[in-house]
Amino acid sequence: MKAPLIRISKRDGISGFKSLMIRVIAVVIALMICVLLTFAFTGRNPIEVLSQMIDGSFMTSKRRWEFLQRTMILTCIAVGLAPAFKMRFWNVGAEGQMLMGGLAAMILMKFCYQLPSLLLLVLMALLAIVFGAIWGMIPGFFKARWNANETLFTLMMNYIATKLVLYFCTIWEGTIGTVKIGTINADSKIPEAYHKGWIGEMFTGNFNDKDYMWVVVIVAAVVILMWAYLRYTKQGFEIAVVGDSENTAKYAGIRVKHVYVRTMAISGAVCGFAGFLAVSAVSRTLTESTADGRGFTAIIVAWLSHTNPFLMVVFSAIYCFMEQAGKQMASVFQLNDYFSKILTGIVLFFILGCEFFTNYYVRFRHSKKEVSKK
Repeated sequence: MKAPLIRISKRDGISGFKSLMIRVIAVVIALMICVLLTFAFTGRNPIEVLSQMIDGSFMTSKRRWEFLQRTMILTCIAVGLAPAFKMRFWNVGAEGQMLMGGLAAMILMKFCYQLPSLLLLVLMALLAIVFGAIWGMIPGFFKARWNANETLFTLMMNYIATKLVLYFCTIWEGTIGTVKIGTINADSKIPEAYHKGWIGEMFTGNFNDKDYMWVVVIVAAVVILMWAYLRYTKQGFEIAVVGDSENTAKYAGIRVKHVYVRTMAISGAVCGFAGFLAVSAVSRTLTESTADGRGFTAIIVAWLSHTNPFLMVVFSAIYCFMEQAGKQMASVFQLNDYFSKILTGIVLFFILGCEFFTNYYVRFRHSKKEVSKK
C-alpha cells in the first residue's frame, strides 16, 4: 500500500529564525502575485509596478510620515488587544473603545480649551484612558459575573459607541457626522484657541507632517511598556496563567474574575488612548468613522504577532504599506478603489496562511514506493 503523497504532522516547536523566514517568504510571494495581478490588469512593466508600490509609502516626506503615523496608530490598538488576547478573552470591541477615547478627548477640547496646552493634553489623554477603560470593563464584568459571550458583547459595544459619537457630533455641530477642530465659520462655536488640543502645534505653533513624530515616539513607549507589563509583572503572569487554563489559575489562588475585569480595563484603556491620538495628533476631527475599521484590522495584527508587541509593529507596517501601495497603484494606473483592497487582502491571506506552516510539517512522498507496515 502506497504512503500518502502528502503527510502533515504537528510541529513540537519551531525556531524563531525558521518562523521568521516562513513569514518573509509568504510576504515575498504575496508581493509577486500582487505585481503579476497588476501587470495582468494594466500591462505595465512589473518593475514599474514595484516602484509605484514603494512610491506610495516612501518617496516623499509626506508619504513617509503618513505611513509611520498609520502604522503606529494601528500598532497602538493592537497593543491594547494584547493583554485580552493573551488571556484568551476575545475582545473585538477595540473599534468602540477607540471611539470612546476620541469622544472623551473631544469633550475636553471643546469645553476646556481655556486651559494651558500641556495641562489640556494631559487631561484629554487621561479622560480618554478612563472612557476606554470603562468601555472595556463592562464586557469584562459581564464575563466574570455571568459568563457572557465576550465576542458578541464587545462587538455590540462597538455599535453603541458609534451611535454615541454620532449623537454628540450632531448636537455640537448641528449636522450629522463630524466635529472639526479649529473650524471657524458662522455656524461654529469652536474658538481659534481650540488648537491647544493638537499635540504637534503645542511644540511647533503650526501643524506639519513632521508633527506625526510625536505619535511615533508615544506609541513606541506604549509598545515597550506593554511588553514589560506582560513579560515581567505579576499581573502579566496571571494573565498568561488564566489564558492557559482557568482551572489552573483558580488552583494557584488567582482571582480569575478580578483578572478578567482588570485586564479588560487595561485593554480598553490603551485602545481609548489610541482614540485620543487619532483625534489630537492625526485627524484633528471626530466622526463616527474615526476608527476607520482599524479596530478590526488590529485583531488580525494581534493574532499574527502572538501578542508580542514588537511583532505588532512589523505586521502593522506590512498592512499599512500594502494599503498605501494599493491606493497609489489604483490612482496611477486608473483602477478603482477596490483594487487596493484586493492587493491588501492577498498579502493578509498569505500571512495568515503561513501560520499553518509554522505549526505543521508538510512532507511529500519520496520517489520510491513506500509500503506501510500493517
